[in-house]
Amino acid sequence: MGTKNKPKTEGISRRQFLKNSATAASLAALTAGMQTKAYAAGTDSMKIGLIGCGGRGSGAAVQALNACKRARLVAIADAFDDRLEKSYKSISKNHPDHVDVPSKRRFVGMDAYARVIDADVDMVLLTTPPGFRPVHFETAVKANKHVFMEKPVAVDVPGVRRMFAANKLAKKKGLAVAMGLNSRHQNCAREIIKRVHDGAIGKINFLRAYGNTGGVWVRPRQSSQSEMEYQMRNWYYFNWLCGDLIVEQTVHSLDIVNWAKGGHPVEAQGSGGRQVRVGPDYGEIFDHHDVEYTYGDGTKMFLFCRHIRGCWSSSGGIAHGTKGDANLSKGILSLHGKEELRFERGIDGHQVEHDDLFAAMDAGEPYNEGDYGIVSTMTAILGRMATYSGQIVKWDEAMKSDTDLGPKSYSWDAEPPVKPGPDGLYACAIPGKTKPY
Repeated sequence: MGTKNKPKTEGISRRQFLKNSATAASLAALTAGMQTKAYAAGTDSMKIGLIGCGGRGSGAAVQALNACKRARLVAIADAFDDRLEKSYKSISKNHPDHVDVPSKRRFVGMDAYARVIDADVDMVLLTTPPGFRPVHFETAVKANKHVFMEKPVAVDVPGVRRMFAANKLAKKKGLAVAMGLNSRHQNCAREIIKRVHDGAIGKINFLRAYGNTGGVWVRPRQSSQSEMEYQMRNWYYFNWLCGDLIVEQTVHSLDIVNWAKGGHPVEAQGSGGRQVRVGPDYGEIFDHHDVEYTYGDGTKMFLFCRHIRGCWSSSGGIAHGTKGDANLSKGILSLHGKEELRFERGIDGHQVEHDDLFAAMDAGEPYNEGDYGIVSTMTAILGRMATYSGQIVKWDEAMKSDTDLGPKSYSWDAEPPVKPGPDGLYACAIPGKTKPY
């Protein structure tokens, strides 16, 4: 690994990692409750820090600057300096007059998030791999920062519980919390969900959800990389960082059907495995999941998601009712005996989610999307527990799980929680043998 790409941080233990969070939080304690009101008139500057400089993080920063003309990006952080510099150049090209990030406010390393939160920022954008989301969100809330965070928000149940606790504190403090589940801000989805809730399709008989695509990138192992760096570069294929495809990506589809149903499932059972995406480059995750969810009133929801090239692709959710069907993602209402009704997609939800956030802040209105993002993340984790174990997994029992997928320490030479065998392959879950909790 060349000097340019070498991670610039000292190794830190998990205890030190969390201690950094508390340190960053304590520096802003004297201003608790003030930041939530400082921008209601829409006249003061809005200083933003970006934590996580991948494609989604860079996109979120540009969209935030699009939405708030008084906003300035003043600090950025990433685990890798090459990713940070690429993101900085991309954002600066889009908003040359709204980016003020000198080298002293460009932070690299696993603890770089704390230095952004420690900086003079009003809001942070949390866009790292989701395994880091709970500690980053908790740190930001304790430091009285407004937050935009990407989905999903955790990879395991301890992370979910931690997110619920931090979001409760955020609401108590009046901090704005926005969630990157962009379908909630898409015009066609909002229009059709309103009609579903108004009874247009009658009683919901069952729901379907899909997350079928060809998959994502693969980054080949470099001879100079430690195992920790390799996994961090290829975070999508490791559960402690990603949570599997059902969590990392299919959470969008699960969120929209939960939204339509007005709640979350109480149990799940299913199957899944690795049929095509097998080999040292694909970590430990499955390439397909098939889950039957059950809601509290007995309504079933059927999910199928896969990442296999050359197959039928479809993402989103559909509700089937006594009077007709609603394609929730595409905004298509099909009522029995009536002409199909289609709603305009409108402006891309990735932009509108930022527009809505800053509009609420300018108006001095409470704004918190955390709970539904956490619930939909847990819905995805519940499904993974079911497919990995082959057992019926109940929500209430799953919420008691103490299985923490994270490593014992956060440093470049630390041992990740999973390692390859002599053949280079990573062990994966085996239904019937793997425990659900």
